[in-house]
Amino acid sequence: MARRLIAPLLFGLIGAGILTGLGLWQVQRLVWKESVLAAMDARLGATPVALPPTPDEGRDEYLAVTVEGSLLPGEIHVLTSRRGFGAGYRVIAPFDTGAGVVLVDRGFVRQRDKAVPRGLFAGRVTGNLLWPDEVDRRFTPSPDADAAIWFARDLPAMAAKLGSAPVLIVLRAPASGQNAPVVWPVSSAAIANDHLKYAITWFSLALVWLGMTAYLVWRITRKSDENA
Repeated sequence: MARRLIAPLLFGLIGAGILTGLGLWQVQRLVWKESVLAAMDARLGATPVALPPTPDEGRDEYLAVTVEGSLLPGEIHVLTSRRGFGAGYRVIAPFDTGAGVVLVDRGFVRQRDKAVPRGLFAGRVTGNLLWPDEVDRRFTPSPDADAAIWFARDLPAMAAKLGSAPVLIVLRAPASGQNAPVVWPVSSAAIANDHLKYAITWFSLALVWLGMTAYLVWRITRKSDENA
């Protein structure tokens, strides 16, 4: 009978070991992801500094900045939706800093407010530098020129359209101006962190696998006893 148990026991232990290993890997990923999010939150909430002369994505992603200048005419409306508001648009506008023109993501407006005039203003804006990764060249539609609607924050294309440098400041504090959009700051809350759920799933499958193995061994043992 012992020989008949070797194969199911090996199958069960190896399978449970693989599933447990996958669970431990997800735990490691969870620790890594939490450290990344903590670093991101720390940078997002840091004391704002002056805008670097030549912002760099690798060095300055999420950097908190304060800039003096004036909002220029022209807007890009990026179709999106926001919890608690529904469908609407992110409003992207050019901002003259005196040393050059950058883009500011002013925030969110509902669909019905797309055409509402938003007054220009001069003063200080505070936000975080962002290089959005929202464009899929195969699936993201081209902007609708007639309706002035974009379907992703394509930074180089938006900069070319509005005559600015490819630098985007996402406001984290309301700016002045008539009918100003609702600010929609950069946040780590939008980044998925499901590694704990995945780890629990793998560990649960390992337990189920061991249970099925134990049941199979019991069946084999019982059958051998009956045939004895």
